[in-house]
Amino acid sequence: MKHLSFKEFEKENIFGKGDLNEAYAKYFVGNSYLNPLTNPKETSVFLANVTFEPGCRNNWHIHHAKKGGGQILICTAGEGWYQEENKKPVSLHAGMVITIPPEIKHWHGAKKDSWFSHIAIEVPGESTSNEWCEPVSDEKYNKLEENENE
Repeated sequence: MKHLSFKEFEKENIFGKGDLNEAYAKYFVGNSYLNPLTNPKETSVFLANVTFEPGCRNNWHIHHAKKGGGQILICTAGEGWYQEENKKPVSLHAGMVITIPPEIKHWHGAKKDSWFSHIAIEVPGESTSNEWCEPVSDEKYNKLEENENE
């Protein structure tokens, strides 16, 4: 369900918005918020609720790993997008699960007219790292929204 109003969105966002994601702001277009759900000092699996304001998306990026690794997204509220390089975009809504293998260039974020949240799970692995790439251009992002309404 699309939510342009944060007040309405907040009712569905059961894991909470969290704080402004300032540490990674340079890898996002728009504002994102981070609410850690696990403490990396207490478990090998890090989970966080990531909330995107309408139109916010992260840059293209790749989760590297020699073994294991990757990321899992559990969509919890609002509507968003997920896209792998050279593939069609996937429209996201609450209840969807996206499994992202290591070494796949991709991006994810909110739709232009909706707040969006997902739980991000970093899959443990050997020699894991994250490579941030170029932003998703406004031109390409806006075409996704235009094509969805056709």
